[in-house]
Amino acid sequence: MSFPVADAPHIPVLLAEVLDALAIAPGERHVDATFGAGGYTRAMIEAGAHVLAFDRDPDAIAAGRALEAEQDALTLVPATFSAMEAELAALDALPVDGVTMDIGVSSMQLDQPERGFSFQADGPLDMRMSQEGQTAADFVNTADEAHIANVLYEFGDEPRSRRVAQFIVGARPITRTAQLAQVVRRALGYKPHDKKDPATRTFQALRIEVNRELGELEDGLAAAERVLKPGGRLAVITFHSGEDRLVKRFFRERSGALPSGSRHLPEVKAAHAPSFEAVARAVRAGDDEIARNPRARSATLRVATRTAAAAWGAATTTPDTNREISA
Repeated sequence: MSFPVADAPHIPVLLAEVLDALAIAPGERHVDATFGAGGYTRAMIEAGAHVLAFDRDPDAIAAGRALEAEQDALTLVPATFSAMEAELAALDALPVDGVTMDIGVSSMQLDQPERGFSFQADGPLDMRMSQEGQTAADFVNTADEAHIANVLYEFGDEPRSRRVAQFIVGARPITRTAQLAQVVRRALGYKPHDKKDPATRTFQALRIEVNRELGELEDGLAAAERVLKPGGRLAVITFHSGEDRLVKRFFRERSGALPSGSRHLPEVKAAHAPSFEAVARAVRAGDDEIARNPRARSATLRVATRTAAAAWGAATTTPDTNREISA
């Protein structure tokens, strides 16, 4: 049975490149760590894989149940991808041949005003992917000004984060997306014809903070390392510079490619054998795909292959999200 990807409201980016990197053989077991609308999952099933698809958003899981009912080759897992090792063990599904992670917010989440991810339409200031825990409104109304400024700077690359934080604190309580967007615009200045709304950076930063996205990504990469069999492929698509730097550093560290020393510093012996190899160059969308799907403009795909070496465990470092790692 065919499952056209176009049936899904969320268009998977770099799909052909992801499938090429995964090189799925019929009967292989693959993890779609971010099910969303199931675009990658459908393509993996068509290639012959059994897919174990994770999503922490209960709406995504509920929407995918019909496909799961039709397909013996699909198992939905309502959990964060950082929990994939325990969840796969409970399903007697270890090890796996591939893990694909499409990081960040989905089109469906952005398009639902009641979820509070976007200021394009007014809604409650929520932003929770799992629909549990602290909301964005909880954070902006209770965090101190310095903490808010740090989040905006680190996760949103907001150069005037202190001023924005000051305006947010002065406007409390803030409960709606349109209200927060107006506060940020007053802080930074905004004209309707400006190319980019200045509130975009603040909304990105708050979403990353509320959902612990960089910590979840770091934990998810380490979990993928543990569940992949030798020769298994890990493909990660990111949309934010902080995410991409974290993935780049993870692959460089785990493949033994980080600098080992210099004439000024003694050589550092690696504590572990490389757990990944064949780290591919970053892949980005071409003009044709960007024209079809503007979301692809900021997408970066990184891929590596699992070796037979033991997993390293938790990441040894969390990179500074504001410092570039040289190519």
